[in-house]
Amino acid sequence: MPIKSRIRTVPHYPRQGVMFRDITTLLKDPDGLHIAVDELVSRYRPMKIDKIAGIESRGFIFGAALAYALGKGFVLIRKKGKLPAETIGYDYELEYSTDRIEMHTDAISAQEQILLIDDLIATGGTAEAACKLIEKMGGQVVECCFIIDLPDIGGRRRLEEKGQKVFALCEFEGD
Repeated sequence: MPIKSRIRTVPHYPRQGVMFRDITTLLKDPDGLHIAVDELVSRYRPMKIDKIAGIESRGFIFGAALAYALGKGFVLIRKKGKLPAETIGYDYELEYSTDRIEMHTDAISAQEQILLIDDLIATGGTAEAACKLIEKMGGQVVECCFIIDLPDIGGRRRLEEKGQKVFALCEFEGD
């Protein structure tokens, strides 16, 4: 059974008209989780990657598992004020406001090859900000990896137009 079929769709969440793609059904399925992580390991094992960076919070789940399997370090990219030591941040625009993501100042060294991971790409705003934060630290983004791509929303295209490589295990078109 493919990964896509293990992801639940919740209509009208968090608001009317939104089709929410819920990875909790993939996570609770031992075979599904195993298949997802194994596919990522197969893809990234041959690549030169120094660290995996995961975007809060669901990117932590797959990112930590992948970092463990590849024997790499794991970097947390969090919302403002969530990390205990000295941080560096990046402010970015949302549809009607701004937000900020941060990482520890000692998380990435210059020239390190970083794989960025999150559960889903929609508009691509947070992933683009994470790439800029990694680059601000001197790291180089090898690829942006997602479990789910919502291609009609345009996040993949947005990242690719900025020169980023993008990979997703599955797509949900039309919503």
